[in-house]
Amino acid sequence: MHAAVILTTYNRPDALAAVLEGYLAQDDRDFELVVADDGSDLRTARVVESYPTLRIKHVWQEDRGFRAAAVRNRAVAATHSDYIIFTDGDCVPAPGFVAAHKRLAERGWFLAGNRILLSEGLTRRVLAEGVPIHLWGWKRWVLERSRRDVNRLLPLLSLPDGALRRAQAQRWEGAKTCNLSVWRDALLRVNGLDESYEGWGLEDSDLVIRLLHAGERHKNARFAAPLFHLWHAAQPREALASNAAKLEEILRSNRLRAERGLDQYL
Repeated sequence: MHAAVILTTYNRPDALAAVLEGYLAQDDRDFELVVADDGSDLRTARVVESYPTLRIKHVWQEDRGFRAAAVRNRAVAATHSDYIIFTDGDCVPAPGFVAAHKRLAERGWFLAGNRILLSEGLTRRVLAEGVPIHLWGWKRWVLERSRRDVNRLLPLLSLPDGALRRAQAQRWEGAKTCNLSVWRDALLRVNGLDESYEGWGLEDSDLVIRLLHAGERHKNARFAAPLFHLWHAAQPREALASNAAKLEEILRSNRLRAERGLDQYL
């Protein structure tokens, strides 16, 4: 299986560096990285260039506001890998993250995992001191939980593949592109993400619902592929009501393809 990790970023070079350190430490190094850059300045390009030992591409688009759907589509078009793992440039992977997505991958299914949220204070310490949180063991995470610097520990538990992972095959709620993987041919069938979603919110839910309409099913990657989400201020949500209306339309329909999607770049 040829896998590509697509991670979105925007003007957080310190967070991106912490995330790339996590990918340097993966148990399975047989993957390509595509940094999907939603209009960052040159600092992000310098961070990417400082990791020559990673197989990495930098896909940049003009800064015209929050356009995560568009830059993810551009990133998918920039790789020929047959399996796509979506994540974000502020989500540090555990060492087994890529291996878990590849191990659990199954034709006809997409995978959705979850994350552990770091506090603002812990995030500042991690980025200022270059703390390798991806290498921490249980003892350190329990300590940080006791300090209320992480929101939970359960995602660190590891469970094997099995029927429970397929128990909610039609569920779209909770599946987010910070920790989502899908076969490339399924993305092509639904025309990728819908770029009519501009501004923060719900473009990932739209993608998941259309994948379900196309016959793909939801497989749970929780307790297998955790991420450590660095704190950031909340995104402006002026577009959320408009995006929610689009999502309601998709839920009421059986439409598969994004009207403005991946085919623009292929």
